[in-house]
Amino acid sequence: MRVFVTGASGWIGSAVVPELIGSGHQVVGLARSDTSAAALTAAGVEVVRGTIDDLDVLGSTAAASDGVIHLAFKHDIAFTGDFQGAAEADRRAVDTLGDALSGTGRPFVLASGLAGLAPGRVATERDTPTIDGSPVSVRSATAQAVLALASRGVRSSVVRLSPTCHGDGDNGFMAALVAIARAKGVSGHIGDGANRWPAVHRLDAARLFRLAVEKAPPGSVLHGVADEGVPIRDIAEVIGRHLEVPVTSVAPETAAEHFTWLGGFLGQDIPASNALTRELLDWRPTHPGLLEDLDKGHYFRVPATPA
Repeated sequence: MRVFVTGASGWIGSAVVPELIGSGHQVVGLARSDTSAAALTAAGVEVVRGTIDDLDVLGSTAAASDGVIHLAFKHDIAFTGDFQGAAEADRRAVDTLGDALSGTGRPFVLASGLAGLAPGRVATERDTPTIDGSPVSVRSATAQAVLALASRGVRSSVVRLSPTCHGDGDNGFMAALVAIARAKGVSGHIGDGANRWPAVHRLDAARLFRLAVEKAPPGSVLHGVADEGVPIRDIAEVIGRHLEVPVTSVAPETAAEHFTWLGGFLGQDIPASNALTRELLDWRPTHPGLLEDLDKGHYFRVPATPA
């Protein structure tokens, strides 16, 4: 299968690419820089230059492919004040890719998220996000639009990823927590820290994307979840032990000051199940869970920098 992957040189994409190639697929990757293009070429990827704003490039490349995995998202602007703009750009890209695949029966796999899906209880693949016009719900509406492509002859599926896709080299939420704890001299959690986050190793997530593009039925919702819900307090304790700093509770009203941009996310209680995904695709996470991965020490080798 010739698979077009956006975000192919990113954190998840750089694991998806060898997973696909190792299973006999040909990969076409979107590269927006010389550095990304060189990395993809070295990995055995056919490079197409452009960004997700280059709609003509997206449409023509998707039309010439046997399937699409859309991983790219403007994280650089999303987490520096313009999530709305990033979500709107993503929707334009998705609509273009969907139009190119309409009526072909080919697969289109979208990376989405779990945050805000069912706060306070274990979310399942059957849960539908609330669409209320907020920036986060704009991205949720995009995921719903991809699922709706099933009625237009596209074998569409959505992989809802855990907020932390961990592993050696991660520069996301876990790296940010380590960096904040190092800078503040304490490893913090909000309130009692009992709120839970799902987690998945990036290599397990990569295998899920490969299975989705190969055989997910049209309109499938999949959960990229290995750990159903890890208490944030437990994460803080591992970080504190490795950095040899105290573990402390941070009051909700001072969370934004202590955790900066992460403060708005860290207090969420968003556990999620993977039961239906495991049953549908026979996907079995095999790599270390989040706490075990943190204990391996690679997050603490050098000062971590938030994404």
